[in-house]
Amino acid sequence: AFSCKAGEFLDMKAQACRPCAEGAYSLGTGVRFDEWDEVPHGFANVATNLEVDDGFGDMVENCTGSPSPHPWVLADGGYCLSSSGTTQLQPHPLPALPQYPRPLFQVELSHGNNVLYWRTTAFSVWAKVPKPVLVRNIGITGVAYTSECFPCKPGTFAPAAGSSSCQLCPADTFSGKGATACEPCDPHTYAEPGSVSCKPRPPCTDKDYFYTHTACDALGESRCPPCNPGFAKSNGTSCQPCPYGSYSNGSGCISCPVGTEPVQGLEYKWWNVLPPNMETTVLSGINFEYKGMAGWEVAGDYIYTAAGASDNDFMILTLVVPGFSPPSPLLEDAGSKEVARITFVFETVCSVSCELYFMVGINSRTNTPVETWTGAKGKQSYTYVVEQNATMSFTWAFQRTPYHEAGRRYTNDVAKLYSVNVTNVLGGVASFCRRCAPEPAGSCAPCPPGNALDHGSGTCWPCPPGTYLRGHPSDGSPSCHPCGPGTHSNQLRSLCYNNCTFSLPLPGRILHYDFSALAPGAAFASSPSFTAKGLKYFHQFNISLCGNQGRKTATCTDNVTDARLPPGEGDAARVVTSYVCQAIVVPPDVMGYKVAVSSQPVSLADRLLGVTTGPTLDGVTSPPELFPPGHPDLPDLVFFYRSNDVTQPCSSGRATAIRLRCDPLRPGTGTLSVPSKCPEGTCDGCTFHFLWVTGEGCPRCSASHYRPIVGACLGGTQRITYVWREPRLCHGGQSLPGQRVRSCRSLEFWLKVGISGGTGAAVLLAALAAYFWKKNQKLEYKYSRLVLTAVAKESELPAPDSCAIMEGEDAEDDLLFATKKSLFGKIKALAAK
Repeated sequence: AFSCKAGEFLDMKAQACRPCAEGAYSLGTGVRFDEWDEVPHGFANVATNLEVDDGFGDMVENCTGSPSPHPWVLADGGYCLSSSGTTQLQPHPLPALPQYPRPLFQVELSHGNNVLYWRTTAFSVWAKVPKPVLVRNIGITGVAYTSECFPCKPGTFAPAAGSSSCQLCPADTFSGKGATACEPCDPHTYAEPGSVSCKPRPPCTDKDYFYTHTACDALGESRCPPCNPGFAKSNGTSCQPCPYGSYSNGSGCISCPVGTEPVQGLEYKWWNVLPPNMETTVLSGINFEYKGMAGWEVAGDYIYTAAGASDNDFMILTLVVPGFSPPSPLLEDAGSKEVARITFVFETVCSVSCELYFMVGINSRTNTPVETWTGAKGKQSYTYVVEQNATMSFTWAFQRTPYHEAGRRYTNDVAKLYSVNVTNVLGGVASFCRRCAPEPAGSCAPCPPGNALDHGSGTCWPCPPGTYLRGHPSDGSPSCHPCGPGTHSNQLRSLCYNNCTFSLPLPGRILHYDFSALAPGAAFASSPSFTAKGLKYFHQFNISLCGNQGRKTATCTDNVTDARLPPGEGDAARVVTSYVCQAIVVPPDVMGYKVAVSSQPVSLADRLLGVTTGPTLDGVTSPPELFPPGHPDLPDLVFFYRSNDVTQPCSSGRATAIRLRCDPLRPGTGTLSVPSKCPEGTCDGCTFHFLWVTGEGCPRCSASHYRPIVGACLGGTQRITYVWREPRLCHGGQSLPGQRVRSCRSLEFWLKVGISGGTGAAVLLAALAAYFWKKNQKLEYKYSRLVLTAVAKESELPAPDSCAIMEGEDAEDDLLFATKKSLFGKIKALAAK
């Protein structure tokens, strides 16, 4: 078998390898596809519209300027563009970092025939135009031989024989097919690199000018602004970073006092020159090639976007940070994973729908969009929290308009950055110093886990129970903060959590709750929504009420790769873990897949703020009127959470409030619901509200939840039965006591006792009455006798000298009283006698 080198071809007649002539190239044992004027021979092009049906398109033969129903269309600039079945040809990519090359993918081929597939899968419920995938070139090596050389495509040239590739024509030159050299354009025309022809140079207008800001010089011909914090002038003109152990406000380096350490970071607020760790470029919005020009210009107290080559160019500004040095080690179970944060102040001045992208790249990987601002935005601040200690790149990309139009019409539309501040930068500079725990050698050491620095004494003290460590917003040093109501701190004081229990004091009693049965979590899907094309989707919420000792267990995934691939193939799904997370889910019957498609997972609750019965906690409000009223005697328990994700409308992060309501008739996990007037769970996009009605949300039953019912006394025994108070508002806990039996006296017994007692009293009264009647008769007799005797003697004898009893007289013949007394008085007189 023949094998020719690159730049050679096999001469079939001579059976020998010959070098390619000028203006042509050869890969030797390879084939390259980089011309997309038409679909190359051997390529088939089919499309599947995931939102409509499973029909296939036809093969694309030629590229036209009209919208195409096929997935791969031929675009200007030598690209083959995939639009995933869309009929729009307007590209709208997110640019990559300029210092990182375009992704290059390689695959090993086996002997014999090989069939290669390029399949794109994209899903977005909101995007009207899916972002395209572009293929620049395809190279295949290892073929037996090539019997001919390929002519250089227009816009390229090969100046020497035996070339293995063709070179792009430089700017203001052009070439045709198979060129050996590029021809210069006329003075009144121009051409971009790789052009096939020259275009007339239009007259300059005011849109073609922009101002620049030159650096100050030693001669004093220009005004020199102060250095940025952490820098100082070393030779009178240039600003140099202050050495470690010192700080600066921009005027001069000052050593940190004893017992303090510099707070390392990067702060740029004076834009005299572009910092060395920042670079700028322009990405063409047409062919997505980087141009050799600056996309941003410094202007003293801000940096702004330059004019660019066209209005749809991306103006790129990139800041690279090698790593971070947080003030204390980041614990795995910490409530906040913050390593550092970047804060910048910006402004956009736009007359059309301009867009400013902020993107983050980790360890040289492709940028991930974090936030996008559309249209004119006033001067404002934005903060992004870094949760991974790695080499990070932060990119700002500004596009005036996504539509390609000749000339510059919107050069007055600009984006401005006023300041950029990155904390905890490894090898950064300091603008101030903070107190630290000194070591014997004189250096500083971080406090052990669970300890905070006492700024007064400079020593580390353990945080007491019920508190957790949280970084101070000014310098990032951790300090002890109290946990929220209903929560406890873990052993390392890294977070506060609820152990699935709660105690609620009420007048005269204390209610105890146990949510252990709800710890595994629950899932809830909102009512179906539909895209403009009729695609049905849901908002899927996964909830872990109290987690597992502070560890969040609710997960949401992004499995949008290609659901038709066998299990184990394709990209790994991205997983978000938190207390509450949300994902967009498309049912499998809609897409025709075996599993549901889940995308765009976000965390709604990264840390538990507290558990209370009130409507507000730590700035998060759960209005009771969002849901139907509960029982007036038992308030709802509200779990308040906050997310670490800070978005443009949610400057403090997203928040979640879960109302737990008692209903013993709904056992198990019960039911979850969202406000009726906010079917997506949120009324403002920042705070999400849920009502969880379940029997597990009731307090544990106790003696205050039941009452006794006393039965009748039958046969000397009485039964006591206990029943629940209605309505029953408890679950589990103490069960109803069993029926009790106690001895008792029946009504018949007490009637007999009453009758006997009454009879005895009547007999006694009768005896007393008879006795006193008889006594009264004797007294009357004696009185009558005495009166008669006195009358008889009155006529015979003189009046007695004394009323005393004479000798021989009966003492019983006394006159007891002259006036009539009552029965009670008679008894008293008799007793006294």
